[in-house]
Amino acid sequence: MEGLDTLFAGDHTTDYLKVWKSALVQSVRSEKPDFTNRQLALLLIVYLEPGPHTVRGLAAQLGVAKPVITRALNTLEEISYVKRKRDMSDRRNLFVQRTVKGAVFLSEFADFISQAADKAPEDMAGTVLQAAG
Repeated sequence: MEGLDTLFAGDHTTDYLKVWKSALVQSVRSEKPDFTNRQLALLLIVYLEPGPHTVRGLAAQLGVAKPVITRALNTLEEISYVKRKRDMSDRRNLFVQRTVKGAVFLSEFADFISQAADKAPEDMAGTVLQAAG
């Protein structure tokens, strides 16, 4: 089987994957919580995109059922990375909100990505940082 370097010769795909791998390894070593892709995607959506965020809206954005979002939010809320608040104008809705603890986690995770990008080959380091910003 060909290595990724051979499959993606001529582009930076392998370099991007190496940056992501390095950031993930640093995160695992940091003793921070491990997240599923869904949980991390939810966290990034809530923190990087303007709200308000609802379970229904998050489910639509990720293309999954509302119970999937609820389970992921249960985990994120348990460790205080997000909080849910009832919509007082429509009590059927729950808003998903940011927390300081979640913001600190993402800031540290962004540092892992930045450190990994700094170690990337010179001809792509600026591209990685620009894509991450």
